[in-house]
Amino acid sequence: MAAPRPTPARKVLGRLSLPERNFVAEALRTETVGGVLLLIAAIAALIWANVPALHDSYESVSHFHLGPAALGLHLSIAHWAADGLLAVFFFVAGIELKRELVAGDLRDPKAAALPVVAALCGMAVPALVYTLTNLTGGGSLDGWAVPTATDIAFALAVLAVIGTSLPSALRAFLLTLAVVDDLFAILIIAIFFTARIDFAALAGAAIGLAVFWLLLRRGVRGWYVYVPLALVIWALMYNSGIHATIAGVAMGLMLRCTTREDEKHSPGEHVEHLVRPLSAGLAVPLFALFSAGVAISGGALGDVFTKPETLGVVLGLVVGKAVGIFGGTWLTARFTRASLSEDLAWADVFAVASLAGIGFTVSLLIGELAFDGDQVLTDEVKAAVLVGSIVAALCATVLLKLRNARYRRMYEDEERDEDLDGIPDIYEQDDPAYHLRMARLHDRKAAEHRRIAAEKAAEQRRGRVEVAGGAGEDNDGPA
Repeated sequence: MAAPRPTPARKVLGRLSLPERNFVAEALRTETVGGVLLLIAAIAALIWANVPALHDSYESVSHFHLGPAALGLHLSIAHWAADGLLAVFFFVAGIELKRELVAGDLRDPKAAALPVVAALCGMAVPALVYTLTNLTGGGSLDGWAVPTATDIAFALAVLAVIGTSLPSALRAFLLTLAVVDDLFAILIIAIFFTARIDFAALAGAAIGLAVFWLLLRRGVRGWYVYVPLALVIWALMYNSGIHATIAGVAMGLMLRCTTREDEKHSPGEHVEHLVRPLSAGLAVPLFALFSAGVAISGGALGDVFTKPETLGVVLGLVVGKAVGIFGGTWLTARFTRASLSEDLAWADVFAVASLAGIGFTVSLLIGELAFDGDQVLTDEVKAAVLVGSIVAALCATVLLKLRNARYRRMYEDEERDEDLDGIPDIYEQDDPAYHLRMARLHDRKAAEHRRIAAEKAAEQRRGRVEVAGGAGEDNDGPA
């Protein structure tokens, strides 16, 4: 009786499937552009708020109110950006999460364990670091959730700026981490930052969501149906007292993200493709423009490292995120008996974990909610988010640059397409047709090289004949 074959060890952060690779590449391309716009918006906000001649105009625009007061929506521009535009961001996050659950890495419980545990540890450890810092320093514990978030757009913008060729497996890990992170950030906002609930408005929002779901299930199409309904649901959710961005993620989760026989893309993928540029290119940068404009001075920067609330945020983002994500990943691999992909090292995981310490967008939002009513401390915590994100970005840049030569070779291997069929060669190693195409290609190349060799040999022979014939003529003169 033959001995049973040993079960091969499961690989952590191995090569993505081709469809997943293509989806991740498209998603990250849009997020990278959005991240660059986010950086520009953040820098513009800091300049606008800190140049003395411009500061008053920044305050005036940020606090300018508009909207129907009768509907409870007479809000400041900054408020519209935080509660309105970020709903679009969380709508896209909801679609991403749904796609991951039904068609991506999270559909397989074994594969889902890694990013989920890593994300949870990457939120729990920063919260613990913040809490311990403030317990020992006598600060407020209200901001424990501020350093728990990761900003995927900002992180990808850093990757674009430093020019690292991060392998697709690590990019996908970072993206999935951010999706799970966004989910738990939404739950934190809904559970811990809801002071009052208007049950009538909440019931209206729930009815609106039910109508939204029924229309989707019946296959009703047309933006003119869904956009007005989404605005009504958002307004009701806002007036219920629950943060209005919850409406965005709820609607995103309702979209179908699986394809049918007659479909090339699912409705969720189609809508995400349309809305993601709006989210990454407009909603998030505008939020940053009206949230990142805090007064920065030498004294303010010094206070970041002396006040327990702000120091807790910086340490949570820089230390807590890196230790939490790396530790969660290592523990998951250790206790599931999985092994890291042979193409990577644990140093790569730690570098990506450090990059996840960039907690810009959602951290700014939670900072506003956590210290609502204390504008001075809110601005100081925003400054701490900026400082912590910059320090995390610098640490990740150094760590990633140390490994960039290795990443570049891996990236080139992933992208090589010698047979020019549109599919990277690394995904066709088990396809006989690929090897036949490569054989024909190499035969043509070999024939071309033989032809060139014959021509060069003939040229060399003619050159020797000419040199030999010319030598006698040069020696005809007298000695």
